[in-house]
Amino acid sequence: MRWSILLAAVLAPSIAAANGRAPVTNGITFRPGDDQSMYVRTTFGLLVSHDDGCSFRWVCEKAIGYGGEFDPKYAIATDGTIFATTFTGLRVSRDAGCSWVTATAEANGADPGRIAEMWIDGIDIAPNGEVWVATAESAKPNNVYRSADNGVTFAPMGLSSATIWWKDVDVAKSDAQRIYVTGYQVAPEAIAFLRRSDNAGGQWTDKPLTGVAYGSTPIVHVVALDPTVPDHFFLTSTGASPPNGDRLYESTNGGDSFTEVLSTTDPIRDVVIRPDGAVLVATSVGGTFQRAMGGTSFAPLGEPIPNAPDAKPLRFGCLGQRPDGTLIGCGANWQPDYMAVGRASNPLAFQKVFRFVELAGTLACPAGTTSATECDPMWPALREQFGATGPTATCGFVPDPPTPVAPKVDTGCCDARGAAAPGAILLACGTVVVLLRRRRKKDCCA
Repeated sequence: MRWSILLAAVLAPSIAAANGRAPVTNGITFRPGDDQSMYVRTTFGLLVSHDDGCSFRWVCEKAIGYGGEFDPKYAIATDGTIFATTFTGLRVSRDAGCSWVTATAEANGADPGRIAEMWIDGIDIAPNGEVWVATAESAKPNNVYRSADNGVTFAPMGLSSATIWWKDVDVAKSDAQRIYVTGYQVAPEAIAFLRRSDNAGGQWTDKPLTGVAYGSTPIVHVVALDPTVPDHFFLTSTGASPPNGDRLYESTNGGDSFTEVLSTTDPIRDVVIRPDGAVLVATSVGGTFQRAMGGTSFAPLGEPIPNAPDAKPLRFGCLGQRPDGTLIGCGANWQPDYMAVGRASNPLAFQKVFRFVELAGTLACPAGTTSATECDPMWPALREQFGATGPTATCGFVPDPPTPVAPKVDTGCCDARGAAAPGAILLACGTVVVLLRRRRKKDCCA
């Protein structure tokens, strides 16, 4: 599979790889109570669909307010407000992604709830609509903040520290009073932290993380909270399974104790608790793991299933579960998956929802809005480089005028399924031949 990934990287469109990474999908967020909307994070911005994945439209990085190899964390409020964490504050769009502002930017510098110009590293929205964020700024003390007005104003919640970087804040979906916060420090000693509140931040209890192994940097994340039991959650320890893997821990008593349940060879992307109690763990190289309902251990997925011997779980770049229980995952846009976004009820039988060639364009935003100003001028180049022709189905949108297509050239190698212009394909295949040397010709097109 390694050479397939290499080929995809070589064929990657240049505008999408301008930040040094190949164009991939790597995160999924949903709007509560909305089974039609998907917000897909990519290495070149945010993709938004409001028609169950039939069409996706693009919001560029510059409009959201970040760049480089950084990946924001997103949260969507019930009214559709989009929140994005960045190094320079919490970015907010209240018109479905067209206009973006920095939360509390207008607040006085002495306001204790001002979070503008700070690195927002953790975000969650409570079932009562409160917005929680955590900061990981190097130049000033960090804290956890809560907003009761949908992100307009914030108040500090008593976790100010000059040495701790707060990484995550997670609110139990079954109890808005139960909050978990994780963070770490490197001096005066390297240590990870887990704090718990049972009264919405009124008081915090330090949980010692006894028995949790750390990587070279002690970073832990709460990656999945049981939707019905606030004491039950899963926690990852980053890099704790050398050389490149993580360790997964489970707590059934609110963080008082932990049991190691899985060790992986590469980073854990997502953990999903299914409606029946089964648990899925997604990695991008090592595959997918499942613990069946009522089970005690995880096992790799991928065994042949009846009448579908070729069905395999994706090596997920992301895995999420929308409100109706449907699984949505990030796969490889080119080889071997040919689906940037996939959908399934059975994790062994994902079906394509979307590929980059099906991008519908930028968001349809009024002139003068952030996305219209920043993203619209960039769209023609991205459309050409992806060979984007719009959705294959009728989705109720007006497509952009088609881009003239050059006559097909028989490269003698492969056509990358429309991923790049013929000249780029020739260069890509030549590069692959040099790198792979003795690989047979047909391998370039597998």
